[in-house]
Amino acid sequence: MKYDFDTPVQRYGTDSIKWKVEENELPMWVADMDFKTAPKIIEALSSRVEHGVFGYPYIPEDWSLAYASWWKRRHGLEMDPKHLLFVTGVIPAISSSVRKLTTPNENIVIQTPVYNVFFNCIKNNGARVLENRLVYSDGAYSIDWEDLEKSLSDPQTTMMILCNPQNPAGKIWDKETLSRIGLLCHKYGVTVISDEIHCDIARPGTSYVPFASVSDICADISITCLSPTKAFNIAGIGTAAVYIPNDRLRHKIFRAINTDEVAEPSVFACLCSTTAFNECGDWLDEMNSYVFDNRSFAEEFISENIPSLHVVSGDATYLLWVDISALETTSKEFASFARKNTGLFVTEGSHYGSCGDGFLRINIACPRSVLEDGLDRLKRSVELFRS
Repeated sequence: MKYDFDTPVQRYGTDSIKWKVEENELPMWVADMDFKTAPKIIEALSSRVEHGVFGYPYIPEDWSLAYASWWKRRHGLEMDPKHLLFVTGVIPAISSSVRKLTTPNENIVIQTPVYNVFFNCIKNNGARVLENRLVYSDGAYSIDWEDLEKSLSDPQTTMMILCNPQNPAGKIWDKETLSRIGLLCHKYGVTVISDEIHCDIARPGTSYVPFASVSDICADISITCLSPTKAFNIAGIGTAAVYIPNDRLRHKIFRAINTDEVAEPSVFACLCSTTAFNECGDWLDEMNSYVFDNRSFAEEFISENIPSLHVVSGDATYLLWVDISALETTSKEFASFARKNTGLFVTEGSHYGSCGDGFLRINIACPRSVLEDGLDRLKRSVELFRS
């Protein structure tokens, strides 16, 4: 490999949320990587720092062109760069959109188990969570279409937040599924926010389908949230975009993010994005190869050494969604037990909705030696729990 993903990076003392732990603990929870970002991003930032003046920046034209070029090359989506808006993060974009496009007590549909902060974006802005629980059968997830249509047809439902690809299960929704979602939402006048922040972390040889690429209907009713932060491990920079082809909808979100003051970049935000998309594709390819080798290693280890646990199959994200239901306990109880007794810090599945209980989410974007340590701790945790 051209790039080094094997050497552990010391993250204690860097104000990392993930690594705010005791010295004997191993955090495998928050969705950021333990790899250094691409060298060309580091070089670009270093050069900008050396300049020494950090005044107010504007959003340069090459920022939107970099997004459009990347999505055309990588994902086959023809974007008009004028349909992109800068925003400081995907979550600020979602929260602003909820505030602007819904009124108090309206329903927003989410498909659980799903990223836990979606619940906060909805509840903190006066709306109601309406869960369309995914069907878990034979170790895989699918959509309960009857329940989804029932939820969308409720006159009180005005929005759906789609996780594409799906976090935490790592499922890539196919074109047919996304088209069917789009048709239902259009039928009932529901706006779709498609969170696609994990889209570039995919098994080599596979690719996700952008919701807006599926049909004119999907493009017209949607707000797509995009960012290089997960794929290139630059979450702390604060850089993202929303892609909105519909003119009136885009104007509303433009007003929302500016009213909420989340539409102005830091001096590093656009630089990081343009460098990542224009110069770092080879780094991303190697990172994906490494992470999915990690996934295969973890799946084999768990199958051979902890056969009572099952890793849900997935083709996206660097997150393992692990079925621990055979332990006959709650995910909160086991996650707490593991942290207390072995120092392994993973996320309890109940954070992602009640149907996530009985699962754990484990971050495997780390050097192989760190992953081996985490898996050994998981094995010991299960053995100790059972004894």
